[in-house]
Amino acid sequence: MAPRRLPPFLLALDQGTTSSRAIVFDAAGRVLGTGQYALPALYPRPGWVEQDPEVIWDTQRRAWESALVTAGLRPADVAAVGIANQRETTVVWERETGRPVHNAIVWQDRRTAAACAALEAEGWGTLIAGRTGLRLDPYFSATKLAWILDQVPRAREAAGNGRLLFGTIDSWLLWRLTGGRLHATDATNASRTLLYDIDRLAWDRDILERLRIPAGMLPEVRPSCGDFGHTDGGVFGAEAPIAAAAGDQQAALFGQGCWAAGGVKNTYGTGCFLLLHAGRERPAAGGGLLQTLALWDGAAAEYAVEGSVFSAGAAVEWLRDVGIVRKAAECGRLAASVPDTGGVYFVPAFTGLGGPDWDPAARGTVLGLTRGTGRAHLCRAVLEAIAHQSRDLFALMCRETGIQPSELRVDGGVARSDLLLQIQADLLGVPVVRSRQPESTALGAALLAGAGIGLWRNRAEIRRRIRDGRRFLPEIGASERTLRARRWRRAVERALRWELGEPVPDGDE
Repeated sequence: MAPRRLPPFLLALDQGTTSSRAIVFDAAGRVLGTGQYALPALYPRPGWVEQDPEVIWDTQRRAWESALVTAGLRPADVAAVGIANQRETTVVWERETGRPVHNAIVWQDRRTAAACAALEAEGWGTLIAGRTGLRLDPYFSATKLAWILDQVPRAREAAGNGRLLFGTIDSWLLWRLTGGRLHATDATNASRTLLYDIDRLAWDRDILERLRIPAGMLPEVRPSCGDFGHTDGGVFGAEAPIAAAAGDQQAALFGQGCWAAGGVKNTYGTGCFLLLHAGRERPAAGGGLLQTLALWDGAAAEYAVEGSVFSAGAAVEWLRDVGIVRKAAECGRLAASVPDTGGVYFVPAFTGLGGPDWDPAARGTVLGLTRGTGRAHLCRAVLEAIAHQSRDLFALMCRETGIQPSELRVDGGVARSDLLLQIQADLLGVPVVRSRQPESTALGAALLAGAGIGLWRNRAEIRRRIRDGRRFLPEIGASERTLRARRWRRAVERALRWELGEPVPDGDE
């Protein structure tokens, strides 16, 4: 007999980089219905990545309609909506019409690398890091927004007159869901814009002034769970409370139950995002790590240390796009057919490298090819590259914070690969625990929405909705682990600063 469905029903909108998903959960955290639509990207120039905001909205709308149909529910049955979204991606639209003035500039986009370098030369890097917890990099929203204002005709004039609005994807969805009644974001998304002071919990006027961004364009910042208005009946089909919004990685941190200092998760999606919960005090972290908000409940802020890998699932998709595999799912099967990479190392720096290197001029590199190299070796090298990049970040976090996590909790589409997670456990030297619910981001958005309407009394009740899956234990020794890490770093050194044409000295093996 199927388990009894427990109302109230929670709808999570999980707007990601490569697809828009929606999942309906019941009060026990069980999935009742899903919907998912692919989201295409546009590449107008090398290093530029864009998406059509109207397509983002349309795919998200169709996803929630599909999820509700699959669950056998109507919009009126939804007790609360929670939003999780790709972060840093930047949208600017007209206040009166809701029309975007430019394509969304995606977080992967590197077009503002020169602008970031110029700001760094002016000495802004230290101030920005001190206030926002982030580094001056094209990854974040601020320079993308400034680029739109500079490049779209009359945009700066319109923005100065209050006619344009800026938002990350959560703000764009909230604006459309509420019929244009609410221009808001949550603190976790605000903390990814390079414009938000994470100590004062406020937009930073000095940074706004330097980038000539009118404060009136910015959304109101609200707690991650609570009041985000109601869906418009003509848009959604009923008026339902929108009770949560969070950046996708913070939603996944919540959905994994990493709520105390030392809890750490890695989401393997288009990129990899490793977050270590640091508690209620802003952590000391350097070496290319980011300080960011884990959550803000309206009272106390919770902080996290984050490391970002730009290409994870994107590297697997590249194998498909160039014809090495026919489907992305084929990568894991081929990789498992060989015992190792045959000496091949793959550095997937398609749009530069994130932490710990933070090099926008790095480019993708394949090393160690021989006549014996086959498709299977390349596939395994891609999986190992994903695990190596995550291992670099994990080790850096341990050194910088002094925290030694006892395990790594994982989720995301690429985390379905048993081989990848075994490689990850081997390289880390600690167990890797896969969530039974692979879509922890959506689960986190749903749990936050439930909390936002007072469905649970405390976090202990919420924690019972989170279930662990398979546990992967390390199978290699410390010396082998160290050797693999050193060889990987040698490969990374060959990819660094490639676009600049600078010679790079040999690394130590």
